[in-house]
Amino acid sequence: MHRKDNAYLQSLKRQAMRAGLDLYGLSTHQTFLSPKPEVRKANIAITIASIELAYSLGIPAMRVNTGRWGTSKDFDDLMAHRGIEPPLPGYKDEDGFPWVIECFEKCLPTAEKCGVVLGLENHWGLARTPEGLMRIYKAVNSPWLGVTFDMGNFLEDPYTKLAHIAPAATHVHAKTYYGGGVWYTLDLDYDRIVGILRKVNYRGRVSLEFEGKEDPKTAVPKSLAVLRKAFRYA
Repeated sequence: MHRKDNAYLQSLKRQAMRAGLDLYGLSTHQTFLSPKPEVRKANIAITIASIELAYSLGIPAMRVNTGRWGTSKDFDDLMAHRGIEPPLPGYKDEDGFPWVIECFEKCLPTAEKCGVVLGLENHWGLARTPEGLMRIYKAVNSPWLGVTFDMGNFLEDPYTKLAHIAPAATHVHAKTYYGGGVWYTLDLDYDRIVGILRKVNYRGRVSLEFEGKEDPKTAVPKSLAVLRKAFRYA
């Protein structure tokens, strides 16, 4: 968002309406995985501001993360290690759970006031595993924190892990990799994943998250055709 003034935000809503598009998800980044209280406080403020931004745009759902330890050189380095990142010296992953849980709890009053459901994504950090993600989700225990179910973020044994988080899903990211993935490529069984979602009666949104190297002008239509077939809309 290069501008956040209300006139600009409302112009985006108007443009989306004229194009027949629903603005239904805002993707955000924050890190609550820090031993420094001032860092966590700053990221709570960032997240609350993002919730209010979503509200101004009429967006009902917002992707959130636990954040990462920051010990990887960069995201490419993190991906080279399959999303596994060591904690800061002197700390362990266990130390981070109370920080993350407390930070989400402090964001929830704004989420409830604005009517924006936060969806914790299986997106590295403490949510890299289904056990870690669901531990946070269950500890917070609020209708305003759900799960953003990303089909392509469990790199090993994805179907068992996706089934673990599916009951809490409030939004779904569908990954495709035409032309080979930017960081990795998964050969996903979309019919099987849709079966997992249907088993828990998921009825929410599904957004395409294309992460391949092929020209999107050809890859996106192919991706949508695959997803429509899997969801029986083709």
